[in-house]
Amino acid sequence: MSRIGKLPIVIPAGVTVTLNGNVVNVKGPKGELSQAVDPSIIVTIDNNEILFTIDSNNDQVSDKQKQAFHGLYRALVNNMVVGVSQGYKKEMELVGVGYRVSNQGNLVEFSLGYTHSIFIQLPGEIKVETKSERNKNPYICLESCDKQLLGQVCAKIRSFRKPEPYKGKGILFVGEQIRRKSGKSAGAK
Repeated sequence: MSRIGKLPIVIPAGVTVTLNGNVVNVKGPKGELSQAVDPSIIVTIDNNEILFTIDSNNDQVSDKQKQAFHGLYRALVNNMVVGVSQGYKKEMELVGVGYRVSNQGNLVEFSLGYTHSIFIQLPGEIKVETKSERNKNPYICLESCDKQLLGQVCAKIRSFRKPEPYKGKGILFVGEQIRRKSGKSAGAK
């Protein structure tokens, strides 16, 4: 039995959760999300709580897989409930000489030391804000109700210039510490 799966999800005020077969739909002030749940997991809604239980009669999936699904789907639905009520926010900064970022709506332009600029069209569910202040690293803030989509977009942006350990340049999350290495000149004596 999954420890995470046993925990009930409390539905906050302003959020409505509906069940359509094995599809959970969550609607709130920040947006609307849906998630299909495996048939080996039973989802019930009562007293402003969402409960997940394992269907012991379903023999299509092994017991170990059922336990894994139990915690997985509870976590996914919890992320949806938090997303539509509070939302998720990721902040990134560009560390490096001449690195710049700007946006027009959801079209973001990166200048990262390559011979060309990189353009990325973000999905409509993501709100983007960029800042470039003097003597500060360029900053990009992404907000969305979908945690999975937000993480995927951040990973894509980060892949344009991964942080490197020698000079500490690249695209980093705000507050992230890069483990620095000394170069080959430090080893020579």
